[in-house]
Amino acid sequence: MAFRKSLAGGISTGAISIALAALASPAIAQEATIEPGQESQPEDDAVAADNVIVVEGYRQSLETAVGLKRNTPVIAEAFSSEDIGKLPDVSIAETLGRLPGLAVQRVDGRAQSLSVRGLGPDYSNSLLNGRQLVSSGDNRAVEYDQYPAELIDQGVIYKVPYAGLIGQGLAGTVDLRTIRPLSKGERIISLSGRLEFNEDGSLNPDIDGWGYRATGTYVDQFADDTLGVAVGVAYQSSPSQVERFNAWGYPDDSGQRVLGGMKPFARSVDLDRLGVFGTVEWQPTLEWSGTLDVFYADYRERIPQRGIEFPLNPGWGSGANIDSTSGGDFPDSVTFSNVQPVVRNDYDRKDVETLAIGYNAKYENDDVILMADIAYSRADRRLQQIESYSGLNFAAQTGPGFNMGDVVTYTRNSGGFPFQFTNRIDYSDTSLIQLTDPRGWGGGRGIVQAGFINNTATDDELWTMRGEVVGKVDDDTIKSLVAGFSYDHRQKSRDITQNFLSLGGPNGAFIADGATTRAPIPESALLDPIASLGFLGFGPQVAYDPFALLNDGTYILTSIESSDLPYPGDWTVTEDVYTGYLRMDIDTMLGSLPVTGNMGVQAVFTQQSSAGFDSDGGVGASAIPVFETEDYSHILPSMTLNFEIAPDMKLRFGAARTLSRARMDYLSASSNAGVSDVVDIETGSIFSGGGGNPRLRPYIANGFDLSYEWYFGGAGYFAIAGYYKWLDDFVNPNASVVRDFSYLRPILSPQQRAFADATTYLGLVSAPDNRADGYIRGIEASLSLPFSTFTSGFASGFGFQTSVSYTDSELTIYPLEDDPFESDVPGLSKWVVNSTVYYENSGFEARLSHRYRTEFLAEFPGISASRAQRLTYPESIFDAQIGYRFEDGSSLEGLSVTLQALNLTNEPFINYTDGDRQFIIDYEEYGRTYLVGASYRF
Repeated sequence: MAFRKSLAGGISTGAISIALAALASPAIAQEATIEPGQESQPEDDAVAADNVIVVEGYRQSLETAVGLKRNTPVIAEAFSSEDIGKLPDVSIAETLGRLPGLAVQRVDGRAQSLSVRGLGPDYSNSLLNGRQLVSSGDNRAVEYDQYPAELIDQGVIYKVPYAGLIGQGLAGTVDLRTIRPLSKGERIISLSGRLEFNEDGSLNPDIDGWGYRATGTYVDQFADDTLGVAVGVAYQSSPSQVERFNAWGYPDDSGQRVLGGMKPFARSVDLDRLGVFGTVEWQPTLEWSGTLDVFYADYRERIPQRGIEFPLNPGWGSGANIDSTSGGDFPDSVTFSNVQPVVRNDYDRKDVETLAIGYNAKYENDDVILMADIAYSRADRRLQQIESYSGLNFAAQTGPGFNMGDVVTYTRNSGGFPFQFTNRIDYSDTSLIQLTDPRGWGGGRGIVQAGFINNTATDDELWTMRGEVVGKVDDDTIKSLVAGFSYDHRQKSRDITQNFLSLGGPNGAFIADGATTRAPIPESALLDPIASLGFLGFGPQVAYDPFALLNDGTYILTSIESSDLPYPGDWTVTEDVYTGYLRMDIDTMLGSLPVTGNMGVQAVFTQQSSAGFDSDGGVGASAIPVFETEDYSHILPSMTLNFEIAPDMKLRFGAARTLSRARMDYLSASSNAGVSDVVDIETGSIFSGGGGNPRLRPYIANGFDLSYEWYFGGAGYFAIAGYYKWLDDFVNPNASVVRDFSYLRPILSPQQRAFADATTYLGLVSAPDNRADGYIRGIEASLSLPFSTFTSGFASGFGFQTSVSYTDSELTIYPLEDDPFESDVPGLSKWVVNSTVYYENSGFEARLSHRYRTEFLAEFPGISASRAQRLTYPESIFDAQIGYRFEDGSSLEGLSVTLQALNLTNEPFINYTDGDRQFIIDYEEYGRTYLVGASYRF
């Protein structure tokens, strides 16, 4: 075991002695008051000793994380990197998803969105170095794959807030932290690289089947350790592959449930991301210190997906016939004839730039701490989604002179993808498959709709300013008194442009003018045919680049009138949030029992405004600007008490009121209008519509937490916690709210105006409201057991880590005019289990990780950038890693090599409809991913 004169990666000699004793109790650690963004504090003065035994690898990351959890003054979870530039997992989301009470949802095979204690990503908040983060999506939830894991040093997840934690979430608050150079105490230069590939190679010819990651980090101290600098750069080119079956639904056809249609795809995702962080710490005197943080990420995704859309159900106007079935309520086999499919070559492009800058200044003496913090962050997203259609005939025409429809038979599977298919048409034959509007989707508008394109720009900008005064108190009970104030100004906007794609030609896009209805695919755009749907039994299909058709004039753009949209998609939401807080930090004795903690309150005042457009509801509808404002305030008390019932045991109690603001797109002031010629019997109005609700209030939760924690052996601990949250003002996204349609009076017909004048200009709009409440409760148990606590020799290198969480909830929704009903809380899995078995000895490292969650209500992209929610199947995912770290004395000291395998069992992601698991809507397989890498630390 080597010795270094350094604080980096070290633990105290006292702690090592503990680790070598079987379940021995460590020395009493003084609990530190840790603010968001601040690194963990040493457990005792022995850390300052010159000779520090260095523990490296996964066990070191566990020991650091356990120290963070133990010393955080509230109920929390924590994680830490194994080394500079190396988290235990390949993404932040995967690391977070292994912590007790946390779970992730996969998007395109990557862990992306986070659920904390059974509440989905909309109900938690994320910080970077203690400062709020913007989001590149339409909501507030952070998309974690935009933040390189290699640039994050550690993190804390606060499950109970405290006054002073700004931007707290309803379920929890995630604080990601980059390196603090002065705390490292030595110069560090670290380089790493990994090759990444999927077992399926590439499913599309325009995306590579392999990628790579490269990271460089530099940390140093100058001017007698008063100036510290840390810089990190991470570049990632990462592919993922998705084989996706998507069903339209399962209608009842003469007493039999049949597949109504499907839209399967072979999807390839190329993620290219450049991430850069820089930190400068300056502490010219013992009293004064300042820290400047800069984070930048340039994130780009290229997503081609190819497949065939099959309308099947005759009752939905497919034109197909059901020739035969195997019988029963849900036949095992069905044959359709005269099937007129849509051959799809779609492509998404997403470009995101994220910037975060923050400066923190602090003055501290024996009596007072003064702190000031100012930060700015922004995220700019440009999303382009193109759909390109080809097929057998224009508008599914049949008869003499037209191509015959396909004959398609499906057979239900007992495992794997829900169906296998046979068919007759060769979809790679370009004499048959040509550019057209195969289903006549543009006929209602009189155009040839050979495709569709969304261009969406989303900009999120946030300014935060904060000041705090901490008065140190010489008292037997009160440790300090804290007063602070913060101001946040956030503005988020979305601008969406949508166009139909028609075939270029001298007569334009309109059928009445003689528009081109069918055209061969230009040779210049063609790619090699691919068996994109081979996983379902279909043969090859034609493949081409849809953007080439857009650029060479094969496609022309036809604008979409606002009356064609669910509601106008442009909006801007602005929030000014003023927060004042008072807190009392406690350090006292209750008899012979040491007690620490805090009690405090936040007063939050919010001014929110929303700008958008109201559609006038007519053909060729115009958009009328609209602007609405709302003010509200909340009082948020909080308390945490930590009882040290033994030197190595804590009992924590927490109580708090928390809030989480509604999604930004829910606050949209935009809406559309529908006007009828007759009065609706139920509403008594001729008006209806859909849109957002700029007067939405935040979700509110009142919660209690109780946690027992026993620490032993450095990285060892056992914890069990229970909690209960009352949910109030919960947002129901599928509600109806009353809106005034009097602005439409000038364009109403005489009959409509007479109806409205005689009845009302009020009408119901489909929009979110706060008319839901309920509860969420659960219990969490976690164990970290390094075998070195009770054995020595070879077996001491083993360790085991696991957590089990059970969550129960009830959400009651109160519709405006109907009876209350129960609903699932989005993102909630009743059971979540995360486990890791690891072994480390003489530089060799190996571990196997498993995460499991039962079914939950998940969110998916819907039509025209909308959202949909469905229940999923349970998931059970295994990952593995082996590696070797060359130790001190070796000629290759500082070098580490690693092999990782993700999704070892190729676990699918499945969701279903109608409360019946056999009616599968999405079935996705991602394949296994392998990474081979090396890192070197100078």
